[in-house]
Amino acid sequence: MSKALLLRLHRWVALTFALPLLAVIVSGLILSFEPIVEESAIKSGSVSAETVEELLQRYDPQGTARALVLRPEENTLTITGVRPGGGVAIDLATGEPVNLAARSSPDVFETARQIHEHLLLRGGWLVIASTIAMLALASLGILMGWPRLRNTLPGWHKGVGWFLLPLVVLSPLTGLLLAFGISFAPAPASSAASGPPLPLREAVRVLAVEHDLSSLSWIRPLGRGLVARVAEDGEMRTYALNRQGAVPMPRSWPRLIHEGSWGGFTLAILNLVTSVALLGLLVTGSWIWLRRQYRRLSGRQRLARMT
Repeated sequence: MSKALLLRLHRWVALTFALPLLAVIVSGLILSFEPIVEESAIKSGSVSAETVEELLQRYDPQGTARALVLRPEENTLTITGVRPGGGVAIDLATGEPVNLAARSSPDVFETARQIHEHLLLRGGWLVIASTIAMLALASLGILMGWPRLRNTLPGWHKGVGWFLLPLVVLSPLTGLLLAFGISFAPAPASSAASGPPLPLREAVRVLAVEHDLSSLSWIRPLGRGLVARVAEDGEMRTYALNRQGAVPMPRSWPRLIHEGSWGGFTLAILNLVTSVALLGLLVTGSWIWLRRQYRRLSGRQRLARMT
């Protein structure tokens, strides 16, 4: 296959998926800040098991809730399944409910996550297609061979693509693995032997024995049991909760790498660099094509005047 044909394929794949790729990359850029913001907002020892249990007793006296989410950057605890169609968000400073619908600013990270994972469409098929297109663009760039690096816009476009190639490939690759549910982690052991599922209040007590609840991200059902996600040593770890304690679950490396939730701020910053690089490649590639089209149009107009 000639280099000219490869270049043409590279160009048209990029133009075909330009808008969905722009949405996925920009939302990914926003989400790159989430681990940094959450890690910075955690205050060790600021949330106790007694506080969480008291709020559960107050807002879920029937014990019907099965999940809770802690947002340290907002200082809120959300208990889901308390009321039909949703849950209740509680201000940890006052213990009073927060009217999320009346907030002056939307949940930027949650909105970005919906766009990044689904593009606001059911099934997320367009995200998967765009991710495959991103990998195809990287593959076509490799097949075109090592470029001549010059201090021009095309030169910078090619240079960024080649020098940051591992990051440019790893981000969509791990995203694609997540979309297809591939984690490379062994299946968790069955919890059937541990008896009936824990009530949420008891799960909180089990987790609090060895873990700081200030670092909790969420507790939610997985299969027949409950699982907790906790920020520890610069990593988001998951634990299966049963009456024997909090049992570490196998790491899902594609998720940890893609979300930047491993290795402290280092991987989060690399994810940020990757998002900026992908956005730069998309913008510069589109600008190079638009500039070429403008020059061709101008040339035809000049030729038409001469004739």
